[in-house]
Amino acid sequence: MNSPWARRAIGAGIALAIGITASGCAASAGTGGGGVSGDGEYTGPDVEITFWHGWTGGAAPKIVPELIKEFNAEHDNITVKAVPQEWADITAKMPLAIKAGKGPDVAVLHGDDLATYAAQNLLLDSGEIIDGLGYAAEDFPPTVFDKGNYQDTQYAVPWSVTPLGLFTNKSVLAKAGISEIPTDEASYLAALDALKGAGVQGEWVDGYVFTGTFEFQSLIWQFGGDLYNDDVTEATFNSEAGVKALTWMTDMVDKGYSPANVAQDGNIKALIAGDTAFNWNGVWQTTNTAFDDLDWAPAPVPQIGDEKAVWSSSTHWVFPANKGQDANETAAASVFVKWMNDNSLGWAETGELPAANSVREDPELLSTYPNLAPFMEQLEYAHYETVSPGISEVNAQITLALNEALTGKKDPKTALDDAAAKADQILEQNRAKYGD
Repeated sequence: MNSPWARRAIGAGIALAIGITASGCAASAGTGGGGVSGDGEYTGPDVEITFWHGWTGGAAPKIVPELIKEFNAEHDNITVKAVPQEWADITAKMPLAIKAGKGPDVAVLHGDDLATYAAQNLLLDSGEIIDGLGYAAEDFPPTVFDKGNYQDTQYAVPWSVTPLGLFTNKSVLAKAGISEIPTDEASYLAALDALKGAGVQGEWVDGYVFTGTFEFQSLIWQFGGDLYNDDVTEATFNSEAGVKALTWMTDMVDKGYSPANVAQDGNIKALIAGDTAFNWNGVWQTTNTAFDDLDWAPAPVPQIGDEKAVWSSSTHWVFPANKGQDANETAAASVFVKWMNDNSLGWAETGELPAANSVREDPELLSTYPNLAPFMEQLEYAHYETVSPGISEVNAQITLALNEALTGKKDPKTALDDAAAKADQILEQNRAKYGD
């Protein structure tokens, strides 16, 4: 079931297994009058579908079963069985399970994992499913839909997005006489200078994925650079823009705005403790209960370079190409995906933004979760994961460079040049492993 022809056959079977609802001009997929409407209704035999996901902490363990219970109650012929587990366990188990025909019928993956699965023929071509459900790129934030496309085949439906933002301790700002959250380089540096004068190191920068790497990526895009070339065969994060970005971060230490050798998560802990004023962190921190007694505010990350840009991750629904996959089960899974996206407003409680524009544009979302406003504002210029098999290992070289530069082991240019050389080697190995 791993060949393109087998995936196409599954797609045709799915199209026949889902009936058209009475919703006007429904988009049709497949032949023989079968199809999937934008309302999505499964009319096949009773099925149980398995759903693998990695949400095991925070609010998600409460929300996921509630949504599934509601879905099951509304669908007499579909029963969804969730199998929650750690993301790392999914990475280790799912490829082998799919090859053995024991993987889930539907799963959620992060954007930087999609191409790795697709290159190994572990996912079904979802083009017909997506067309039948009435989805298009315009239904989601700019560019995120394309992250599910590998070699001109669409393998995924967006589920959530998680951009970076600027978290501010307003009480600390007040110590320096600052009442406005900075929005650009000039106001940000002015704030850091004022804070330094008040004895506060205003932004603690770190050399870890959470969140130094995300800040670096935001900055390199703001300076007009990119992480890789267009076909992801060469690292470009050591460009002039990359050196500017990393130098900006090391300057935070050199100019006394940040302590040296900040521990992982030391910056967010310092913000909560009142030891710093700013932290570039993800929207997921809006659910941090440690903020409950804090006078804080979220804001877009400041525009340091010439362009507006911010890092964001994404998660996506996928349909595994299990050996012997049942078309009815995949058809039912597609209905589940559409229902989940349509009913995802409450997902914001987990600290993730629903990807569906129709849900985010519902006034109830911001009235219920007002702290999400600045994160939603940034989606027009957010940058998402690079689409390339095995990219996670390549991206690790960026984090290594940051750590070496921020701890003074190497200057920014040398650190990035060395990391880019190693990244190019891994990219070449990936092409041999996964194919061009």
